[in-house]
Amino acid sequence: MADSTTPRTIVSACLAGIFCRYDGSTRANAKVVNLIRRGEALPVCPEQLGGLPTPRPPCERRGDRVLNSEGCDVTAPFARGAEEALRLARLAGCTRAVLQSRSPSCGLGRIHDGSFRGRLVDGNGVFAALLLENGFTVLTEDDL
Repeated sequence: MADSTTPRTIVSACLAGIFCRYDGSTRANAKVVNLIRRGEALPVCPEQLGGLPTPRPPCERRGDRVLNSEGCDVTAPFARGAEEALRLARLAGCTRAVLQSRSPSCGLGRIHDGSFRGRLVDGNGVFAALLLENGFTVLTEDDL
């Protein structure tokens, strides 16, 4: 169990083995699962917290907007979910995050470009950007 000196971490729920990705799958990561088992991490899915269903059409960031593969603007649920996930992180006393890379919510540094062709561009997902703006240390699963 985490003690008071262990930094609490918010993690992408898909990395914790929760079937919440756009296609209903998971990206379980053993190191993230171990953080949760030790009581050091809280799993969240900002997209679900924003009201998006699972499964859902794939989404990508295009500038400040988030669009799904059907052309619908889903920026509002992404923003709402990021705000709610931030609220949970603060309630749990989290100071850092481990997030799913390349995601329109959780991606850090490199995200899909909005063309739905697998191309990456420099940028952050909506939730990752909000955490950075609020002073969190943000990592991806590749950093563990």
